[in-house]
Amino acid sequence: MVLDTSSDASFVPCSPCSGCASSTFGSLDCSVAQCSQVRGGSSCPATGPEPATCLFNQSYGGDSSLSAALVTDSLTLGNDVVPGFAFGCVRSVSGGSIPPQGLLGLGRGPLSLLSQTGPLYSGVFSYCLPSFRSYYFSGSLKLGPVGQPKSIRTTPLLKNPHRPSLYYVNLTGISVGRVRVPVDPKSLAFDPSTGAGTVIDSGTVITRFVEPVYAAIRDEFRKQVKGPFSSLGAFDTCFGEAAEAPAITLRFEGLNLTLPMENSLIHSSSGTVACLSMAAAPNNVNSVLNVIANLQQQNLRILFDVKNSVVGIARELCN
Repeated sequence: MVLDTSSDASFVPCSPCSGCASSTFGSLDCSVAQCSQVRGGSSCPATGPEPATCLFNQSYGGDSSLSAALVTDSLTLGNDVVPGFAFGCVRSVSGGSIPPQGLLGLGRGPLSLLSQTGPLYSGVFSYCLPSFRSYYFSGSLKLGPVGQPKSIRTTPLLKNPHRPSLYYVNLTGISVGRVRVPVDPKSLAFDPSTGAGTVIDSGTVITRFVEPVYAAIRDEFRKQVKGPFSSLGAFDTCFGEAAEAPAITLRFEGLNLTLPMENSLIHSSSGTVACLSMAAAPNNVNSVLNVIANLQQQNLRILFDVKNSVVGIARELCN
């Protein structure tokens, strides 16, 4: 399953599945509390002799959506069993962004894995994503406080009532090489009324900054790198691979993270071109949001501790 820290409800494809049987499986109807907790809203008939099955629709990845029934079953993770775990049983999808093998919702909402497991994991988990270029691509997900790194630098975890499922942090500045990029603090500010601010997200690939912040990073990066520059797909600052590139440092409250070069550059398949692997925020509901995405999280242990309201980040070889 795809691990997504910005989604709450987990979902899996429920067909085709010949010979599948689970004695603990059951459908949830419109009368249960979970049905009203699904993001995007459930579709329940206003009248009827008895409660109907809880069906819901959800958009995903900006261009896709799914239709699912809310069901329950025992979830087994390693040696842990979570009885009565509620999740979506996918009936149909449209668009190409829905993970075909399903998704594990690691957000902060009531239907997320953390909320449904309660004291079992105490609101703590961490993951380590290996390099995109790693051969085996075997990172790790650690659930619960046991076995988490003892000494790890942390930054406060913020809660935004406008987008309550997301993990917000306080990004205070960005440096390119030794130059602190000049940005208006308002462009980075956490704003509970609009949903503005910075989130750490495992389910987004490319880090995006609000337009003026991205423009300032890009312009300073171009000043320090020998051009000429070209565009490639979503990236507008591509250059010959032989050119030296400066390191980019993300400055969070209480924690500076200097990105390894593979976390700030992406290379063309031909291997002759490198691009700054960041972009401007899209012109949609996320236009006010800075998103630190998974390309920038390679070979880092990212720890989320909701109980103590901190996010920890440490270098680690994840593979």
